[in-house]
Amino acid sequence: MEKTFVIFKPDCMEKRLVGTVLSRFEAAGFDVIGCKMARLSAAVLREHYAHVADKPFYPEIEKFMSSRPVVMLALQGDNIVQRVRDLLGPTDSRKAAKGTIRGDFGTEMMKNVVHASDSVDNAKAELARFFKADELFSI
Repeated sequence: MEKTFVIFKPDCMEKRLVGTVLSRFEAAGFDVIGCKMARLSAAVLREHYAHVADKPFYPEIEKFMSSRPVVMLALQGDNIVQRVRDLLGPTDSRKAAKGTIRGDFGTEMMKNVVHASDSVDNAKAELARFFKADELFSI
């Protein structure tokens, strides 16, 4: 069974869509194996977004992602990394088809409701960054 990492971003929290989005994951057959809420620190965000931390738009990402607490999930299922990405739609919500989470609820590139790991290796790294081993449960 593959595992992946998801963040319900500040726009998801503000719009009160956590239950709606979570129900889509559950309806797709994904198992929740970890869940917690936190306000992400500048240090954690810089590590998480290290691949763009030197870009001129990074301060806007950090400001947005730290603007309110977020919910973080660990999900498990067959081929889950790709299946979650397919359910979300493209990163830019304006290009996401209706019926996808970002197409139904996102508004732009950054305000796209949910972050999800984009590879199995990134999922492992992100799960380790945001969850302690004893916070994840096997189903």
